[in-house]
Amino acid sequence: MSKQKDVREMTFWEHLDELRSTLIWSVVAIAVCGIVAFIFKEILFDHILLAPKEKSFISYRVLCKLADWVAMPTLCIDPSSFQIININLAGQFMAHMTISFVAGLIVAMPFVVYQFWRFIKPGLTDEEKSHTRGGVLIISVLFLTGILFSYFIVVPLMVNFLGGYQVSEMVTNQIALSSYTSAITMMTLLMGLLFELPIVVVFLTKAGILTPSHLKKYRKHTLIAILIIAGIITPSPDIFSQLIVAVPLYLLFEFSVNISSRIHTRKQLDQEEESEVLND
Repeated sequence: MSKQKDVREMTFWEHLDELRSTLIWSVVAIAVCGIVAFIFKEILFDHILLAPKEKSFISYRVLCKLADWVAMPTLCIDPSSFQIININLAGQFMAHMTISFVAGLIVAMPFVVYQFWRFIKPGLTDEEKSHTRGGVLIISVLFLTGILFSYFIVVPLMVNFLGGYQVSEMVTNQIALSSYTSAITMMTLLMGLLFELPIVVVFLTKAGILTPSHLKKYRKHTLIAILIIAGIITPSPDIFSQLIVAVPLYLLFEFSVNISSRIHTRKQLDQEEESEVLND
């Protein structure tokens, strides 16, 4: 005799209670990771946040080795020497709090994604669950990949350019701590979200809002936009440094196009099978 599962529809208040539990656990995870980051202040600032302004930073060393290998001396970046100052009484404390929170958010992101997955999972059909299997891992990996890409590639190039840019030799750069931290955190989180593009494309394609033809239609526009962004971030006379930023971003776009095409093709096959069943 087959066992029958007791499936019961949850009430609105039960859903609200589940959402509250999800939010609480997410906030707790971010807070715990943020507190740990706050405690290890020296590692957080000296070895992570302020590292891209030092010549010993790994990205600069790798670029210099790459410059020797491809015979492009301009690729070897000597990071601009500038002083970071604090001009507010509570500036350093607030920077410590803000960066600790951002670090906690980044580290806790996989757990937060898992909590929201647990919240929406009961409302999915078996087919939808099978299609979204591994979604938590994929979302987390894409986000962390974007964070690492920003920190090791985009941020050093941005810091080198903006930190050394001068309108006149009579003007020296003394960068406010709040300006430095906000620029790096905003760029890093932006890249983390930008690398979620394939996930956004999946949802929009399944919803019928986006089709592969739309993405292919604006392929050239996207390429030009990526090259412009890479040119702004890496205003170097050689094209190679621009390609370091542009190529991964364009590959991400092409990966999104490929995913959209596969989903669109699958939807068409499913519709054809349904129509054949109805005709029979």
